[in-house]
Amino acid sequence: MTGTPLEAAGRARRDGPTLRYDVNRDELAEVLADEPRYRVDQVWDGIHEQGGELEDLTNLPKTLRARLGDLLPMGLTPETESVSDEGDTVKWLWRLHDGHTIETVLMHYDDRTTVCVSSQAGCAMGCGFCATGQSGFDRHLSVGEIVEQVIQARRTSAPRRVSNIVFMGMGEPFANYDRTWAAVERIHDALGIGARHITLSTVGVIPGIERLATEALPVNLAVSLHAANDDLRDELVPINRQYPLNHLVDACRRYIDAKNRRLSFEWALIDGVNDQAIDAEELAVICRQLRAHVNLIPLNPTPGYLTRGTSAAGVRSFRDHLEDLGVNVTIRRTRGTEIDAACGQLRASRQLVDPPRRR
Repeated sequence: MTGTPLEAAGRARRDGPTLRYDVNRDELAEVLADEPRYRVDQVWDGIHEQGGELEDLTNLPKTLRARLGDLLPMGLTPETESVSDEGDTVKWLWRLHDGHTIETVLMHYDDRTTVCVSSQAGCAMGCGFCATGQSGFDRHLSVGEIVEQVIQARRTSAPRRVSNIVFMGMGEPFANYDRTWAAVERIHDALGIGARHITLSTVGVIPGIERLATEALPVNLAVSLHAANDDLRDELVPINRQYPLNHLVDACRRYIDAKNRRLSFEWALIDGVNDQAIDAEELAVICRQLRAHVNLIPLNPTPGYLTRGTSAAGVRSFRDHLEDLGVNVTIRRTRGTEIDAACGQLRASRQLVDPPRRR
């Protein structure tokens, strides 16, 4: 197959244009082969460390800025931007070059600013209570489409510094492992966000957990557990039928042994489904084995799931029971409910899903 190195790089990623943040430093050097060598650093630092528009990089000639703008377009076009929590939560629905859409959320807290990024357009994991799972899978995101979410959010966040990145948006990061990890390395190396401030979340894709245990960067791992027995988890998180709990627990133990990092379990509390005393007791058994922390998440309402999240009193009661059982647990503050800030809600399908009930 013929073409320039840049065109070949674009084809290797996906059909469509080569986006600005798809190119690595070596590929950028190919683009700038007819320029002085210092231009590579100027452009690379300008679009990453500064995160500015090309036209704002005044240390570059106007002709070069125009040329790069044509060769390396941005990949995300804002479809919708919503703001809530007195400006502390911003959510975007982005349209990609092929018409698919993804979501990104920026969240300001007293001690940090976090960007929640998507790794896929849609999701194939089929978790019925999740708005993204209800919408189905479209495709994997490229490295550039993942990194650009952080760049775009960081522009809006300024002058507040983005300090944390969580891969808890649309998609299963470990189903798109190679591009996700390349994006993590770019975010770490080029954007300067430390590995201990980057969290990858999985519904329990064991091969991804095993690969993560071998990586050099000590990022955080969060597992979306939601049920601590196979019968219920098979219903809530269908991938459990492929990777049942005993295998998942073993993989998590190997990860902890390899990385010496605290593991987190995410638990979306669903009224009458996984918020009973027995659920807390089953969860506590696993947590004590792994010294895992639990993040309780009051379920955000979605149009495609015929139940509601556990009440505030029920959430507190579940937390208290876990604490009595010796589990380290926090309740995650629900952000942006009025702007559909749970992943996938802005593009949620209207297909209704009847929730399972504990037998």
